[in-house]
Amino acid sequence: MTELQTCCESNILERPMTEQELHQYLGRLYSTEHAGCEWKEFKSLKSAISGRKGEDLISYVSALANMEGGVLVMGVEDKSLHIVGIQDAAGYTPENLPHRVLGRCTHLMSEGLRVESFATTDTAKSVWVVHVPKHAPRLPVLAHEQAWQRVGDSLVELTPERRDAILREPLAGADWSKELAPGATLDDLDPEALAKVRETFAARPQNQHFADALPGWSLETLLDKAKLTINGKVTRAALLLLGKPESDHLLPRANAQLVWKLEAEERSYEHFGPPFLLTTTELLHCIRNIRFKIFPDNQLLATEVSKYDTRVILEALHNCIAHQDYEMGERVIVTEKLDRLIFENAGGFFEGSVDDYYTGTRTPSRYRNTFLAQAMVNLGMIDTMGYGIHQMFLSQRERFFPLPDYTQSTANKVVLQIYGHVIDENYSKLLLERRDLPLETVILLDRVQKRQPITDDAAQRLKRQKLIEGRKPNYYVSAAVAEATDSRSDYIRNRAFDDAHYKQMILAYLDEYGHASKQDIARLVLDKFSDALDDGQRQNKLRNILYTMAHRDQTIENKRIFDRRVWIRRDAA
Repeated sequence: MTELQTCCESNILERPMTEQELHQYLGRLYSTEHAGCEWKEFKSLKSAISGRKGEDLISYVSALANMEGGVLVMGVEDKSLHIVGIQDAAGYTPENLPHRVLGRCTHLMSEGLRVESFATTDTAKSVWVVHVPKHAPRLPVLAHEQAWQRVGDSLVELTPERRDAILREPLAGADWSKELAPGATLDDLDPEALAKVRETFAARPQNQHFADALPGWSLETLLDKAKLTINGKVTRAALLLLGKPESDHLLPRANAQLVWKLEAEERSYEHFGPPFLLTTTELLHCIRNIRFKIFPDNQLLATEVSKYDTRVILEALHNCIAHQDYEMGERVIVTEKLDRLIFENAGGFFEGSVDDYYTGTRTPSRYRNTFLAQAMVNLGMIDTMGYGIHQMFLSQRERFFPLPDYTQSTANKVVLQIYGHVIDENYSKLLLERRDLPLETVILLDRVQKRQPITDDAAQRLKRQKLIEGRKPNYYVSAAVAEATDSRSDYIRNRAFDDAHYKQMILAYLDEYGHASKQDIARLVLDKFSDALDDGQRQNKLRNILYTMAHRDQTIENKRIFDRRVWIRRDAA
């Protein structure tokens, strides 16, 4: 037995359960399909492991590995997770499957590749869960001599964007920001920025034990201690944070520039180069930051808040600088729209996903620009404990505004939206009057107000708390919250009346005018439908109502009158 086989086989898990228990267990762990989870029947493994490319196991293994890794559940229906079981293993076993997959998937990592085997005790059905590790840095995983990726419900050849993201991943120990800048000296650093370093570094609580000695330090000692230089040599990190404006030519590929642009009733823009330690504040002052008044129903006085929290703006901007992939040659862009700020930096989310940092419990184990990040910590610009995103969420919550939004991010770009307006007044009033709500609940309600999807489990939890109503995916603020915030009219607009109500409106119209075109009926009822429905869903609902009235209720029929098709009452025909 090889070392590889021993490693794989040591991770095999046998878990006997009834079919119902297994279905519930899989549903809890793997409730939906996505880029990190696949469900496949694979009742016969004869040609399922390595068969038709784009449809077999090794193609899905490639797709999972080329994202963040994941699992493939074998022996269940693709759409329902109903257990059908592996009925013909064709010589494959949980013990030999990892080894055979490794032989067919180029660059696949063996560490973390394992199979969980489940056998139902009452129906004798087998389900295997294949755990697939993430690809090695800069090495896409191939199957059938090509790399795969999941897009929607389909497997496709790896997109150029995703391939570029993989090929640019840092190798172990590589840190662009730590490299010395050829030809750069201390004379290339801005005097005002250097004075700011001495002032800021001395004020840091962790530096109090040598605060008395710090004024006597040489510039070289100060910058080495602050992790900006190495043995007095200027690093790329030092040039970004402290470099003179004219020193950006010493970072030829980095395109070290911050761009602020205003997209509102008027248009404007400004460019800011190094030293970022100072110019981030200059960019902050470009942003218009008026004050709002929010009127809670359980208080006599209005609550006044600024459009943006300056701490949130600087946190977002400093995060862009710290986590930018400078080798991509792009600029950090801050777009100010009428109702929000949008921060964009090159390079995908580096450690985990943004969801991991909402609650402030995840601490990143690595950074894209470790040296730069540490220098920014020493200068009080960021923290490296994962609290920054959490603090931005808390600030927006405490100001009763929508939470920060990363949904527009891609594999090659982080896009953060900071809202400076109220989307749903009910949501803001709820935060004012229910300050006891856990942050996790506020995050879910924020997604509901933004019409973003939430999991079935989350929806059920919010419904049990009477915080939302509606049917998937059209959830909305419930009557209980509307009652608490006195926003009953919003609730009524979201709640749908019974179809009988709309049918009666149509019949009353026909009684009054004798006939009606489809456009007449649409004008009559479409705007009465629930605000939770989009335009397409409203049209479908109207078609269904007319069909039911004509063919089931037989109360109306469609006739041609004067070369027009119109609806009339059947008893008036």
